[in-house]
Amino acid sequence: MGSASREALAQARTALQATIGASAGSELLQAAGRIAGNQALASALGDASAPAESKAQLAERLFGGLSADARGVLAAAVAGRWSNVDEFVAGVEELGIRAEAITNPSLSDELLAVADLVDRNHELQLSLGSRLGAADAKVSLVRGLLEGKTSASAVAVVAHLVANPQGRRLDAALRRAARTAADQLGTELATVTVAAELGATQAARLAELLARQVGRPVKITTVVDPELIGGVRVQLADDVIDGSVRARLDDLRQQLAA
Repeated sequence: MGSASREALAQARTALQATIGASAGSELLQAAGRIAGNQALASALGDASAPAESKAQLAERLFGGLSADARGVLAAAVAGRWSNVDEFVAGVEELGIRAEAITNPSLSDELLAVADLVDRNHELQLSLGSRLGAADAKVSLVRGLLEGKTSASAVAVVAHLVANPQGRRLDAALRRAARTAADQLGTELATVTVAAELGATQAARLAELLARQVGRPVKITTVVDPELIGGVRVQLADDVIDGSVRARLDDLRQQLAA
């Protein structure tokens, strides 16, 4: 995001209260989907040069049926001066995910579990990621798979991402949403790739070391990849720490080939 959008998002996040209603997150995601699907509406609400009062009136007229909590967050987003319209739409989506995380502390874990399910099932990946399939059919598939097995908030986030891909791979979008949910609760997600499963003591020690590095608690998701040979590869958001034997061998091969 541009600096203006980051500031607008930070300002809008102040409207996310700990006592926010349970329906606010899904309502904000629905609003984000509606705005994303209407370029004229997105431009009208996300235009940094438009008077804040007129944008607020438009938002209230179109989304007056939302709960007071959802309307308050949306109004805060509309009042911001975003770098561009796309980042405004992404901001409303993020606010919806953050609102869901406030009412469901397990949201990040659930989203990661769905991302893993999509990764393991090639047919499901194709069905949900295809540009040819109707959005309604994909949402119905998601609800059939997840309802009764995950929380309503997780279903709402997954359904929104499936219906509004915005050029994103579903598994990547789910993992990003999981990081957003964890961030809202003051934690960081780390994906740790190892050659063999970590023991409980090792995992706890690694989480402690990473927490010291980032300055807040870290939740670890472990991926076993025997091709690493040894060592560990850690991904924190967009940062990668690769201490695997495979990485060192690759570096050596590159030096020998130079």
